[in-house]
Amino acid sequence: MTTQDRSTPPQQQYADRSYRSPAALAGGVLLLALGGWLGGDALLQGVAHTKLMAVFALLLGVPLVIAYTLRPLVRAGADRLTVRNPFRTVTLPWGAVETLRAAFSTEVVSSDGTTYQLWAIPVSLRQRKKASRQARRGAGSGPRFGPHAGAGEDDSVQRAVADQALVELREVKERAADREGAQGEPVVRWSYETLAPMVVGAVGLIVMAVL
Repeated sequence: MTTQDRSTPPQQQYADRSYRSPAALAGGVLLLALGGWLGGDALLQGVAHTKLMAVFALLLGVPLVIAYTLRPLVRAGADRLTVRNPFRTVTLPWGAVETLRAAFSTEVVSSDGTTYQLWAIPVSLRQRKKASRQARRGAGSGPRFGPHAGAGEDDSVQRAVADQALVELREVKERAADREGAQGEPVVRWSYETLAPMVVGAVGLIVMAVL
């Protein structure tokens, strides 16, 4: 068994965990490829009016696709949880996290009662049903025998991806909640770099439609 140097700061002992939705990433790449093909064709082949419409459509559509597919991220650090949603980023010190829960969506509730959704960890009811069926089959399979009997019982429990992610996040929260560096208030930052081109694109499309 290896031991950690107690003089090493917690930030250096702990490797950040990141969570993203593979399905959203794949869908985002496909939509961007389709939009790039259609928009590029309009820019190359269209008349002046069509080209302007294509530019504004891309200004609106590309950031929108990125916001809902590629941007969402949840990162669990040594002292804080970072939640990057489509249009804002929320940084919560672990001491300010009241609870993490999942019903039809995954959420983090801060100590002041504010609820933030975790877009990067979607809930799949299909996965939950599958995990429940596997758990019931495992519970009815009887006791284990042999050299590994009784070992790894907890590790064999099947969970949906979202539920497993919340289990891991709760473990990190429990370890860090009382640490001095994990105290503070939540910080919310709007993603203006995403919103600005979308506003320009939407206004441009409205103006072009009126003309």
